[in-house]
Amino acid sequence: MIDLKCLADEIALLEERGINVRDRLRISKRAHITFPFHIFQDKRSEEIRGTGKIGTTARGIGPSYTDKSSRLGIRIVDMLHPEHLAEKLEAHFAAKQAVREKFKDENVLEEYITIAGTLKSCFIDTVSFLNERIDKGDRVLFEGAQGTLLDIDLGTYPFVTSSNPTVGGVSTGTGVPSGKISKVIGIAKAYATRVGAGPFPTEFEEHFQDRFRKSAKEYGATTGRPRKCGWFDTVAIGYACMVNGVSSIVLTKLDCLSGVETLKICVGYTSEKGEPLSSFPSHIDELAHVTAVYEDITGWQEDIRGVTDEHQLPRAAQRYIGRLEELLNVNVAIISTGPHRNDIIVRETIW
Repeated sequence: MIDLKCLADEIALLEERGINVRDRLRISKRAHITFPFHIFQDKRSEEIRGTGKIGTTARGIGPSYTDKSSRLGIRIVDMLHPEHLAEKLEAHFAAKQAVREKFKDENVLEEYITIAGTLKSCFIDTVSFLNERIDKGDRVLFEGAQGTLLDIDLGTYPFVTSSNPTVGGVSTGTGVPSGKISKVIGIAKAYATRVGAGPFPTEFEEHFQDRFRKSAKEYGATTGRPRKCGWFDTVAIGYACMVNGVSSIVLTKLDCLSGVETLKICVGYTSEKGEPLSSFPSHIDELAHVTAVYEDITGWQEDIRGVTDEHQLPRAAQRYIGRLEELLNVNVAIISTGPHRNDIIVRETIW
């Protein structure tokens, strides 16, 4: 799914700074396009939901995926063969009266055909490209957007995105078979966050949350909305490790926990009846009523921002990491200790 107009703006911004983009960027011809009317539908849908809002980014992603599933989607390859585009767009408008009324006088197609023309050199058959590179022995890195609990099938439905950001999405999204994926690296913050609506069992108490959010700069990258923050949840992260077959973990933002006297780690959930749960809840109402079971661990006061040697970490920080590894049964390979590229501790090679 791709917003061509947004992409063109980003490329122009980079090229103004002398960064070569077009010779390096490759885009699948099979990618579906997000149009202005998708953004309109997204915002309108949230308004209609009222108090039942999902908390989307209002970037048109959900409606774009709806059209994809309804087989009304317009893809990059359609831009390269525009003779039937008007007919495809009419199919959109025929199915959506509100969209027709809003966009009937706008030259959406003309604008997007022009944008696609400027990016034509980037459009290739990425299925063949990726498989050929892997077969030659090249290293290929796939980056999953968002997180496991936002997966349309395996996440906290309906408070999810419209795609599969879990490892299975690599194969369905790229055409690279699962057998060619040699390693899965999980990325988790040293605490928990959530943006948008939906239950959050380990959320901090309000008086601590506001202060922590500001110091950790926890605001949505796309919307700027304040993220909910909470204690590390080994139930949720353990579920994510299982679903994705995680080989090792990159633990980020450990430095943000400095100065917290006592840290809590969620080691289990109990139901509304007080019974321990054996797995991560599949129903949102059940998740909304669980009680997190915590294990306390002594925090550290030292500022660890920028530390690159594990042995320079306070003993309490080392114990915290070790306990997470024990509870998850997964090694922490890399630790982030600050916002800069080199603010990391490499404990094991992940390649």
